[in-house]
Amino acid sequence: MKNKTIQPAILDGIKNRQNKPLLTMASASAKLSKNEVKSFILYLAAARQNNFGINICPKASEGCTKACLFTAGRGKFINVKNSRIEKTDFMLFEPAKFYKKLAAEIMYHSTLAFNEKIAFRLNGTSDLNHYKQLKRYANLDINTLPNNVIFYEYTKSLNMAKSIKNEFNRVHITFSKSENNWDQCLQALKYGFNVAAVFNKLPTHYAGFPVINGDLSDERFNDPKNVIVGLKAKGEARNDNSGFVINI
Repeated sequence: MKNKTIQPAILDGIKNRQNKPLLTMASASAKLSKNEVKSFILYLAAARQNNFGINICPKASEGCTKACLFTAGRGKFINVKNSRIEKTDFMLFEPAKFYKKLAAEIMYHSTLAFNEKIAFRLNGTSDLNHYKQLKRYANLDINTLPNNVIFYEYTKSLNMAKSIKNEFNRVHITFSKSENNWDQCLQALKYGFNVAAVFNKLPTHYAGFPVINGDLSDERFNDPKNVIVGLKAKGEARNDNSGFVINI
């Protein structure tokens, strides 16, 4: 990627992002602002919304892509979108610098937290194994961090979920339902992962499983086991007709 010729404006965006934080604090994230645990999230530009055409959400369905939270909350503002694209371009063009910076931010906030709980969600609007890349490029093995440092994720890749659990078992993972992966959702539940699903209105049960309100907080690491995490449709998801949003 480093040898790829890119437009000066794109390169300027990448350089600009190197001098700004990668992680977003909870107070600037509508989702994380409800967390009681001090939390940080990494927002990238979902799917192929980067200047290299690389899909950073490889398991995203059509309904998921259209309804992505990239279009909800602060993500609908052009300056926020551009910031997320710059971060994604930075990651794709200079992964070593990106992950060393990300590792430095994680360590900085974790150190400031001292013994208090602190949580990181590295896939706000992406679906990647950042933990593997942190270990590869920045020599940061999150398994070695103190127990007060919490990591949690949503993913639509069952293989990646299993891989992360096997190598970085302290990461709390919630599998995400789309309009075409219910069989994998059932596998995920059997494997021990909860499943997040988007509804037009929240039921008490779905397909025989209890449904909890996932909008009360983003602290998925505090959820009970073997449940569906119900999320209300937001942004473009309110207009979904693909089946991604479950209509009750």
